Amino acid sequence: MRYLLLLTTWLLCSSCVAQGPYVVLGGERFSVELAETQEKQALGLMFRDELPDDHGMLFIFPVEGKKSFWMKNTRIPLDIFYFDKDLALVSVSENTPPCRTPRCPVYPSAGPAKYVLELNAGQAAALGVKAGDVLELHLD
Repeated sequence: MRYLLLLTTWLLCSSCVAQGPYVVLGGERFSVELAETQEKQALGLMFRDELPDDHGMLFIFPVEGKKSFWMKNTRIPLDIFYFDKDLALVSVSENTPPCRTPRCPVYPSAGPAKYVLELNAGQAAALGVKAGDVLELHLD
């Protein structure tokens, strides 16, 4: 009986464990690493050889404004989604290639952005997102 009670308690508690931060875009859920500090934002997804299909990185900036990203030392192609303060999609840099040279191009937002989401290349097309689509944040 004691083992049954212990097992039941463990099962109930395991469903309550936090899943970690995630976002929903185009009806799909993506677990995200948060890049909230300047240090994490500078590192981004550099030096990684892979990113699970249902994962990404969310950059949260204190102030909305034009944002530009580059792919220096990034080893995997990405889609870079720019969102404004209201979480509406401003623009996407699709299939952004890694940069292996000392001088890398920048990929700017089409307008002011406060949030930037990086996902594996091809996700923008797969999701069918367009300007104005809203990102759902679940960061607790």
